[in-house]
Amino acid sequence: MKAPNEKPEVKLVGADGNAFSVMGLVAKALKRAGADKEYVDKYMAEAMAGDYDHLLQVTIGYVEVS
Repeated sequence: MKAPNEKPEVKLVGADGNAFSVMGLVAKALKRAGADKEYVDKYMAEAMAGDYDHLLQVTIGYVEVS
């Protein structure tokens, strides 16, 4: 599993707040930052393991949110 060297920045302010949209933005940012599929899949599994608040908490752990 290869994580990115730095947390990529994802702008969620003004973006569609739909959970699938948030996960898509984060997955793209992680891939652009050098994360491999296994790392992105880990994020997706953790993000979907709870409610919307859990999704946002997991997202903050993987990327810099602006």
